[in-house]
Amino acid sequence: MAVDVDAARLSPDEVLELLPQQEPFRFVDEILEVDQDHIVARYRFREDADFYRGHFPGDPITPGVILLESLAQVGVVALGIYIYALEYGREGVKRRIALFTDASIDFSGIVRPGERVTVSAQKTFFRRGKLRSEASMALDDGTVVCTGSISGFGVER
Repeated sequence: MAVDVDAARLSPDEVLELLPQQEPFRFVDEILEVDQDHIVARYRFREDADFYRGHFPGDPITPGVILLESLAQVGVVALGIYIYALEYGREGVKRRIALFTDASIDFSGIVRPGERVTVSAQKTFFRRGKLRSEASMALDDGTVVCTGSISGFGVER
């Protein structure tokens, strides 16, 4: 059965609603833009996040693995939800979950507790359920903290 593409086109709020990650492991506050080729989202790292207690006491910074997770939630999961809905509708999205597969990320800066970042991702390809994006993360002042390629694919729940 074919999906009505116009009816399947999700708003940024609808994509956020379908994102499976939740607090305390959701690193996306808002989606500013999304279409079948790109996504832009923001997140403010909470000063009281538990991982700051040990990374590093007295001079906390956001772990790189958490920055990578934020890139994945935006550039693979959220963008994948939007793209998948165009093909299979909202119900098709609900039957799948996106899994991270690989990344090649260059880190060039740090994110401190309380700082807000903007994550942008551009689809490189989407085929056979696999999505690859070129993603970047920048602080509000424009300082780029990481860039690279990130991939994942959807599997039936």
